[in-house]
Amino acid sequence: MSKHKVFSWPVRIYFQDTDAGGVTYHASYVNFMERSRTEWLRTFGYSNAGLMQELGMVFVVRSLKLDYLKPALLDDLVAVTSSIKEVGRSRVTVSQQILRGEELLAEGEVHLVCVDMKTFKPVSVPDVLRKHWD
Repeated sequence: MSKHKVFSWPVRIYFQDTDAGGVTYHASYVNFMERSRTEWLRTFGYSNAGLMQELGMVFVVRSLKLDYLKPALLDDLVAVTSSIKEVGRSRVTVSQQILRGEELLAEGEVHLVCVDMKTFKPVSVPDVLRKHWD
C-alpha cells in the first residue's frame, strides 16, 4: 500500500452484487471501492455533501485501474481498503484493495481530481484534508 494509514471498510456480498452463479459482478467492485473512500473521508471529519456545501468542491474520478485476482462470492464478508498513495496540487491517488481475510481478491488505483462545484475546473486539495494526507 503506502506509508499512510490504511482504512478498511467491511462489505458483505449480497445477491444484487453477483451474477447468476454467485460470483461478484465486476462493476460491483467499483461501488465497493467508492463506499470505502466515502466512509474513509468521514474519518477526517468530512462527507462528500459537506465538502460540496462547506468548501464548494468535490472529488471526481479521473481514472481507475482495477486488477481482478480472485472472485468474491455470494455472502462473503470482504474488507475494502483505502490509502493515500500520492497527493498533488489538485490530484489525489488512492490505492485500494479488496480482501477476504488475508486473501487479496482485487486491487486498484484511483486518480481523483478536486474540482470547483460550479465550474468543474481543478482547484487545490483543501488544507483541511491535505494535512492528513501529506
